[in-house]
Amino acid sequence: MPVKPHADYPKPPYPSQKQDMPGKTQKMDPVPDHGEDSYEGAGRLTDKVAIITGGDSGIGRAVAIAFAREGADVIISYLSENDDAKDTAGIVEQAGRKAVLMKGDVRDESYCRSLIDHAVGELGRLDILVNNAAHQASFDAIEDISTSEWRATVDTNLTGMFFLCKSAVAKMKPGATIINTSSINFKDPSPGLLVYAMTKGAIANFTAGLSGLIAEKGIRVNAVAPGPIWTPLIPSTLPREKVENFGADTPLGRAGQPAELAPAFVYLASEESSYVTGAVLPVTGGRLML
Repeated sequence: MPVKPHADYPKPPYPSQKQDMPGKTQKMDPVPDHGEDSYEGAGRLTDKVAIITGGDSGIGRAVAIAFAREGADVIISYLSENDDAKDTAGIVEQAGRKAVLMKGDVRDESYCRSLIDHAVGELGRLDILVNNAAHQASFDAIEDISTSEWRATVDTNLTGMFFLCKSAVAKMKPGATIINTSSINFKDPSPGLLVYAMTKGAIANFTAGLSGLIAEKGIRVNAVAPGPIWTPLIPSTLPREKVENFGADTPLGRAGQPAELAPAFVYLASEESSYVTGAVLPVTGGRLML
């Protein structure tokens, strides 16, 4: 699963930049690497069907590209970023796999049910669910966090994951996998990301609990915990000064690229991880999660 040598990726300081939420890939400088030109598959997911929430850009796009090149058909769930979603679908189709775009909000239980039903009804099965959609915002004081902001973060990051897992488990067969996206923030919370970090800790706990609850069904549940990753979420949710130095505090001295996360998701989705469940796999640029 080759990607670029890590020394080839740009290091901070990055150009000063700010976007409106949720951010656009092509407006980022440098533009993130999702593995478009580097990821090579080896048939690890041949003829599998995967749902990826937040699959239009960032980590989700990199996972969609990797899954397709490993042989999977992909349902790309996204909120509103039509152009990014179409670009991702095009790359999936170039790999010779089906790409299905489904626009909607994971906070809506009926939309979550429709995602699962569509995979089974239209593509015949659901083998992999990747809960990757996320909302974050930074605040200097707890007094600045509104009730609506709290609910948006919790409902996107946690409640949507619950809705999807609940619907998916009822339709999945033995051998299926669920992969949740946690964060280094579950062990090393950034104070300015108070609500987001709290939800990422809850995702890790949910992953461990659900893995034990459904192990007898033959369905594995794991999570990936990214460190600082260069995605549209960064310039659209962090102050300019933090964007400029994003990832500088890691031992590798830079932000990670989405392409560098994709192999972790492939591993957890494939039979190569058949004895792994309830785990959180860190991809953090060397920052420790103790």
